[in-house]
Amino acid sequence: MNNDETPAIVVEVQNVTKIFGPKPEKASQLLEEGRTKTEILEKTNHVVALQDVSFTVHEGEIFVLMGLSGCGKSTLLRCINRLIDPTSGVILIEGTDIVTMDEDELKQIRREKLGMVFQSFALLPHRSVMDNVAFGLEVRGISREERLKTAQSAVDLVGLSGYEQSITQELSGGMQQRVGLARALASDPDILLMDEAFSALDPMIRRDMQDELLDIQDRLGKAIIFVTHDLDEALKLGDRIALMKDGRIIQVGTAEDILTNPENEYVERFVADVDISKVLTAADVMKHPGPTVHINDGPRVALHLMEEHGHSCLFVVGKNRKLEGVVTLDDAIAAVKNHIPITDIMRRDLQVVTTSTPVSEVITQLAGVPHHLPVVDDSGKIAGIVLPSTVISALARKEGSNGVA
Repeated sequence: MNNDETPAIVVEVQNVTKIFGPKPEKASQLLEEGRTKTEILEKTNHVVALQDVSFTVHEGEIFVLMGLSGCGKSTLLRCINRLIDPTSGVILIEGTDIVTMDEDELKQIRREKLGMVFQSFALLPHRSVMDNVAFGLEVRGISREERLKTAQSAVDLVGLSGYEQSITQELSGGMQQRVGLARALASDPDILLMDEAFSALDPMIRRDMQDELLDIQDRLGKAIIFVTHDLDEALKLGDRIALMKDGRIIQVGTAEDILTNPENEYVERFVADVDISKVLTAADVMKHPGPTVHINDGPRVALHLMEEHGHSCLFVVGKNRKLEGVVTLDDAIAAVKNHIPITDIMRRDLQVVTTSTPVSEVITQLAGVPHHLPVVDDSGKIAGIVLPSTVISALARKEGSNGVA
């Protein structure tokens, strides 16, 4: 999510509490008195699953609910589409309180606004991929021609073209999860709810599915609430992360917020073993690119800038400072002697990274370049350069700020 303006809020959870048991009133009273979950369980035999949870999710955002097993994250997700009814609180979907809806209103908002992807796939095992993807549209009474056309678009989107008539129980776990994702996307929901969606997959397939989800998100810009117990997955996917413990949200923030400014000792211990280089990006470690030479300038201009600034090479930019190549001191001298333009001597086969490239990948790239590593933005405009010293300095600064290794 790279918008300059804050996108609209599509989900707002306000003071949601969930207590499992036939008579939650006594347990609620004990909660208000400050009793712990354990004390309430002993006194009332009721389980406090969620305690006064509040957060917002914006349009186009991947919001991750993360925590250890039993922290309440899956219960919270199910409250958002009312597979579980909260004991108290407000849940607004695009401004409308889903908690107060009757059954007909609930069915409509689930069909039109919310898509759900489960860990267990929840597919119809003896039906084809296409029939599974189109199932929700079939339930809604969409004509066969229209639902197959829509389902085909979803199948293509998740990379299952060619498997339309395959029986789902014959597919691998990763492909079955793609079918589940396609089925959720086929109804074109504004909000996608994903409950441990990749947890049952092998590590390599899981990484592929994470990448696939990020690619789909870049194209569709859905609001996604993603539940996981895996910190690496949360850091990779989440625009923001809510870390939960004992039914409460302990901290909400970006990956860097949580890693570099942990709210308390629990959060600090939770993230203690995270490799900072996988969280920081090139934008965090780059420096100003310094002087550049325009592609229409002559080699004498390049030589003058190199002498003035003490550089042995310069990056060449075109219109709107788009990176075009690099020219070295030796090449510029040869061009002056032979009266040839920069375009004839500059090197275009550059290794570059983007502002969002993780520092772990930047380090690998640095080892293979004879000059500074250029950083470009999404439009190809040069945004900065990375040197080994800037990477080392940034990592040392971040790790030293809170002892995270």
